[in-house]
Amino acid sequence: MARKGKKLNQLTIEKVAAEGKCVTKNEEGQVVFVQGVVPGDVVDVVITKKRKSYLEGRPIYFHTFSNQRIEPFCRHFGICGGCKWQHLPYDLQLQYKQQQVEDQLERIGKIKLPEINPIIGSEKSQYYRNKLEYTLSDTRWLTDEEAKSEIDIDRRGIGFHVPGRFDRVVDIEHCHLQEEPTNVIRNALRSFAFEKGLSFYNIREHKGLLRNLIIRKTVSGMLMVIVQFGENDPEKIEMVMSFLKQQFSEIDSLQFIINLKKNETFLDQDVIVYDGLPHISETLGKLKFKIGPKSFFQTNSYQAERLYDKAIELAGLQGDEVVYDLYSGTGTIANYLAQKAKKVIGIESVPEAIEDAKENARVNDIENAIFYAGDAKDLFTEKMFNQEGFPEIVVTDPPRAGMSPEVVEMLLSVKPETIVYVSCNPATQARDLSLLSEKYNVSAVQPVDMFPHTHHVENIVALKRKEI
Repeated sequence: MARKGKKLNQLTIEKVAAEGKCVTKNEEGQVVFVQGVVPGDVVDVVITKKRKSYLEGRPIYFHTFSNQRIEPFCRHFGICGGCKWQHLPYDLQLQYKQQQVEDQLERIGKIKLPEINPIIGSEKSQYYRNKLEYTLSDTRWLTDEEAKSEIDIDRRGIGFHVPGRFDRVVDIEHCHLQEEPTNVIRNALRSFAFEKGLSFYNIREHKGLLRNLIIRKTVSGMLMVIVQFGENDPEKIEMVMSFLKQQFSEIDSLQFIINLKKNETFLDQDVIVYDGLPHISETLGKLKFKIGPKSFFQTNSYQAERLYDKAIELAGLQGDEVVYDLYSGTGTIANYLAQKAKKVIGIESVPEAIEDAKENARVNDIENAIFYAGDAKDLFTEKMFNQEGFPEIVVTDPPRAGMSPEVVEMLLSVKPETIVYVSCNPATQARDLSLLSEKYNVSAVQPVDMFPHTHHVENIVALKRKEI
């Protein structure tokens, strides 16, 4: 029986499994999940985790590289935690994502499925994100050469976390996820901080001035930059913000946060507008959407329009329905739906997002969309149905954890004719679909690739109420 730390020699990688891992078997027939490989690779693997029914490992030597491999385009590939599938051709990525959706719905959901529609690929496989968050750390990841060097090395860096290391970031020189001037702004801030001797945050000791950098850029070209500070030092904060304002006149919204908590989430923190607008705007289809610093918005605007168009198509709106949009965010889907429905009620737990949703409706002259701030499990109740109308169609787009049990129970109780379930996690979606299968049949499944070069996949499932 293989144990943690044991080396397994010359394993042939068989296929892609969940979460971007690949799968093979050892001599005893035990399943081994391996990171950083592709089907066809022949590798030596060291076991990193041992479970009752399977093992996990990482490659330590490649005997043969698969003919499916291509050269990664990013110099940070293999160390940075993002874009882990760069070594796979994009058409194969889509194939594996399609298979992932099918496997998880069948294995976890254990429900009858129609033929799954071909995945909708992204026309842009690089520079497609409208939002990136960089961590500034005083303990960046060192290269092998730096680690061996006897010279005192500056450990400050700005970038993304190394997988499995909450206290280490890869110092990014060029990221292929977001269009310029993102790389220019990030690198300029780093150089300025070095020049002025500004401290970077230490996550273990919870101290340091520069903590986080968020950049949002819309397809229409609007730019928002948010700097999160870990210390309340007005003089140094002014120095940083003044530099960004003077250096980058193209920034439409320049904001900052003083976050003295032990985590980087800032939904409960004040965001201060230093210069420009408090928000930026994105255009999807015929609609404009206001995006604030705390707004949830699909990070691939190019694909978001295709995702929403498909969700509305599967809803089968005739124009006389009352529709509920659960986990509605800034009201993107709700306002889309309102163009073809009698009435739409959006429910979202983040108050700032609801305010954006209301503003988005106003800007687009939409009068038949109503928004409520609160947890869906508390608001999606008989009381609301009596006030706003019976839900004939429900569109739900929950976080990765899926819908709460209370919401699932209410859906089973009220039994809307159609449910359109949009998910960024087919595994939790499959769990919820299994629960809903008591009273619903799956009528359509449509995967959509929102995040090229990652294992993540968005999936839409349409459910029709069973005839009683």
